[in-house]
Amino acid sequence: MINNKSAAAYAKPHTMSGKAVTVAANPGVLPDLSMLKNTRVVDGNISSSAQPGTKTSGIKMRGTGAATKGLMSRGPMA
Repeated sequence: MINNKSAAAYAKPHTMSGKAVTVAANPGVLPDLSMLKNTRVVDGNISSSAQPGTKTSGIKMRGTGAATKGLMSRGPMA
């Protein structure tokens, strides 16, 4: 049995409650970096914008012992 059906044979994208889903132009929380004017360009010690702040959120790792480079894990680990 082959499961290669046309897209019309499958359910349209929806939420768990059955409502329709819309697609945003920029779904992420980050700015749209597809254009050069929106990116941070650095040449030597000259920058086109301020440096972003240090990320302080994360999950504290266990078993780091005498770690010298930080104890926090970053990313979607929760």
